[in-house]
Amino acid sequence: MNSTIPAPKKLQPVVPADELFKYQDGASAKDLFNSGATGYAYNDFVMLPGHIYFGADDVSLETKVSRNVTLRAPFVSSPMDTVTESDMAIHMALFGGIGVVHYNNTVREQKREVDRVKRYENGFITDPKTLSPRDTVADALEIKKRYGFMGIPITSSGGMESKLCGIVTTRDVEFVKDVTTPLQDVMTTELVTANQGTTLEQAYNIIKKAKKGKLPIINERGELVGLVARTDILKNRDYPNSAKDAKRKRLLCGAAIGTRKEDRDRLDTLAEAGIDVVVLDSSQGDSMFQLDMLRWIKTAHPGLDVIAGNVVTQNQAAHLIAAGADGLRVGMGCGSICTTQEVMACGRPQATAVYRVAKLAAEHGVPVIADGGVSSVGHIIKGLALGASSVMMGSMLAGTQESPGEYVYRSAPGGDGTVRYKKYRGMGSVAAMKAGSAVRYFAEGENERIRVAQGVTGSVADKGSLKRYLPYLTTAVKHGLQDMGVMSVAQMHEYMRADNLRFQVRTPAAQAEGGVHSLASWDREH
Repeated sequence: MNSTIPAPKKLQPVVPADELFKYQDGASAKDLFNSGATGYAYNDFVMLPGHIYFGADDVSLETKVSRNVTLRAPFVSSPMDTVTESDMAIHMALFGGIGVVHYNNTVREQKREVDRVKRYENGFITDPKTLSPRDTVADALEIKKRYGFMGIPITSSGGMESKLCGIVTTRDVEFVKDVTTPLQDVMTTELVTANQGTTLEQAYNIIKKAKKGKLPIINERGELVGLVARTDILKNRDYPNSAKDAKRKRLLCGAAIGTRKEDRDRLDTLAEAGIDVVVLDSSQGDSMFQLDMLRWIKTAHPGLDVIAGNVVTQNQAAHLIAAGADGLRVGMGCGSICTTQEVMACGRPQATAVYRVAKLAAEHGVPVIADGGVSSVGHIIKGLALGASSVMMGSMLAGTQESPGEYVYRSAPGGDGTVRYKKYRGMGSVAAMKAGSAVRYFAEGENERIRVAQGVTGSVADKGSLKRYLPYLTTAVKHGLQDMGVMSVAQMHEYMRADNLRFQVRTPAAQAEGGVHSLASWDREH
């Protein structure tokens, strides 16, 4: 779907190659995680530093989220109704990651969120929203309300491959009081256009020179065949590392679905909207329901990558890989708002789960997403070090400006002022189940009124905008890889599997020593 990962920058270690790993301090991942009796969480261990022979800016974070979908940064936002809708997914892709739009909504609502992502930034827009001269101002305002943009081409038929008649912008309609006014009475007819065959760079130069917001692309018969937007020029300049599909240069976007029969119709609709990857969203992915859905998708939509899960054991992973999974989500009961391990007595410590599943998945070329248990940059780095190609975040992204929901104000701890919060709830919480996520926990049917909660509802403090937060996470992860002496996620996996990445278990005293301590008070600033 998009380009392969480029080779990391060629820089050579300063020390001789035969001395780079001469002394094997600590333990290998193999030695640490192959004990069947002990499971480790991220806080239970630390990686030992390596040889630095490059700058942090030389570190590449490009990685795979599934077999055929490449990210510029290993960040995935969770398909939770308090985390990922269009605004979150847009910003995740702008900064190199991907957002997975939740399905605790109607098919139409989920498709609308995906549409907003896929239409946010384009190269040549081959399917712009169009209207006819007979449509009204109200129709144009409805498009702006639903999709957040104006600059609508007007064609004789109201569709593509039809003669271009004009264009309607905000300036054309903002002072029109009668919304039933036909667009032919208000549209701009003096247009700057480009001919079919114009390159994207040429189109951008025309827009710059003409100082127009939109540039219609027409064929030799004057029919509309495409559109280029001025805003896309600015977005390409401001977000050079955005994650896009190779064919149409649109922002990457994923969407979650369940495993019911009606979810097949949901997927058909989402595939039409252009999703790049579909996530089968189950708390326990090794089920006949998910296997049946996975096999159907690979038949009905063979070009669409499927991320299956959640799993925590190699047996679970093997079943899904055999059924055609292109990626796996790893984690069960380790999220900050998840109570599955407590309630169901089932799950696995996250670090061990990631290592064991990633080890098997790598043998089949299937990328793994470490999902859950992440509350710091260090946890992200540890998940990647254990074989995950990317990390899915919920609580770390909840509370940002781009997450769904309204802010509420509460007294700060100690009563000194107020703090802004946003609601954050597990998809296994009773509130989320009532809203529609019960199917994720196999809680539908005759006894659906008796819900066994596997999550809670809480709140998280305001984290500000992703425009500041994601660059911070990206830079911090690069510095972490630099400290370990690796220049890319792929090289870190190579070092780990060659036993050259070394680990150390931390006692409770060591964990305390490695955190903030011996201070009367302190603040953590990002």
